[in-house]
Order: sequence, then structure tokens, then C-alpha cells
Amino acid sequence: MDSEELDALTAQLRRRLLELDVDDVRLGRSEGPVPEGAKPGELLTVGALAVTLAPTVIRPALRLVEAWMSSRPVRTVKVEWDGRTLELGAATPEQQERLLAAFLEGSRATSDASPSTAEEPSARD
Repeated sequence: MDSEELDALTAQLRRRLLELDVDDVRLGRSEGPVPEGAKPGELLTVGALAVTLAPTVIRPALRLVEAWMSSRPVRTVKVEWDGRTLELGAATPEQQERLLAAFLEGSRATSDASPSTAEEPSARD
């Protein structure tokens, strides 16, 4: 998959996520140094989205990502939430369901202690 196709897929996923009750969906930004020879400015991370949402919307957002992936040439989507990471796509549907349930259970325990609202799915080929 080339970067243009990944950009188009990222834009599609962004539009779908915005249909949910999320606060914001932005292109992911790189926190690393600017590559040598590049003009100074903010770097975009190709295929990454930063989603701001309430903890109650994480399950619908993850379900949307799973459904979106099923008809796209994206093999995996990496989700980071409250310092934990979940990679969707590299498991059978049954395994993925168990992983998702465990991830959400951990999110519930974390959000009960401190309500965080950041999630970052990044489409990877």
C-alpha cells in the first residue's frame, strides 16, 4: 500500500469516526525531530488519527474500526488508550472479541479512577 492509498483510507476512517459521538478526530502528529533537509514545521504521522472521546464511546469506536477494516486492505489497526495498546486485525474473530473485551475491561477500570478521553488508532499496512 502506498502513502496516497493510506492517506485516503485514513481520511475514510476519520469521516466514519466523526459520525460517532466523539469530540474530535485529527490527523496524528509526529513527536520526533524534523528529518534533515525538511522544512521546519509540524510532521504528520501517515495513517494515524488522534480521537478525543468520552470513555463511553470507546466500544462503539472500536466496533466501527473493526467493521471498517473488514472491507479495506488494512491488515491491522493499533489503538492506544490510557497508556495501553491493542492491535486489531492479527487474530481470529473469536480471539479478537476476547482481546477487545479484556482491553475494554481494563479501560473501564482505568476510566473509573481517572477519566481520560484520548485514543489514537493508526492504520498500518
